[in-house]
Amino acid sequence: MADVAVFKLGGSVLNGTASYKRAAIFLRDEVARTRARLVAVVSAEYGHTDVLWREATAVADHVDDDARDLLWSTGELRSVALLTLALRATGLSAAGLNVHETGLRVEGRASARVDGLVLNPLPLRAALGRHDVVVVPGFLATCRQQVVTLGRGGSDWSAVALAASLQASRCELIKDVPGYFTADPQTTPGAALIDALDYTTALEMADAGCPLVQRQAIDHARRFHLPLIVRSYDSLGTRVA
Repeated sequence: MADVAVFKLGGSVLNGTASYKRAAIFLRDEVARTRARLVAVVSAEYGHTDVLWREATAVADHVDDDARDLLWSTGELRSVALLTLALRATGLSAAGLNVHETGLRVEGRASARVDGLVLNPLPLRAALGRHDVVVVPGFLATCRQQVVTLGRGGSDWSAVALAASLQASRCELIKDVPGYFTADPQTTPGAALIDALDYTTALEMADAGCPLVQRQAIDHARRFHLPLIVRSYDSLGTRVA
């Protein structure tokens, strides 16, 4: 099989019809440039999970975890279907999988431990053998066949876990910012883009309140010695290794 690369497309870059077309063109160009097979890990569109939560609380005073997670999963599955359609419109062979088809599962409900998230890579490898791009939902896993969620920013963790298990050549987290900065560029004039960070520094930044990449994702990457590229479409980004 050709090399495999994993790209995570967050909700901040999926925010309307045009954004799916842009994402599809970006991935099409990656396939043409590298000849790799791609796994695209997608989040719900920006703000969609909050909308679903408001709907849940409007119909019930108490929302059970299993019902909440099942409802939330519809946001990611919507993104999977729309990006798959957009990819096919570019001429690529693309497949969209649901959470049960990815093979990603939690050992112990909603575990925050890195070793609690495991993957059976065989279903994804089979799909990659037939398609240029396989689109999968981030933020979600299964536990005893039930859908569970991986916390805020959990699509980062999904992408890292998939990349590590598939022994991907690259794992890139596509954001709406160019990468890590020396300070918050919205409040600090002159804040500079950081070319490279080690895992320890990235974890320290997460602990200090920097939400750019979920802490569990960084910890998982460190455990499996998986370099990450955190960037926007138009940036070389920050390498975390």
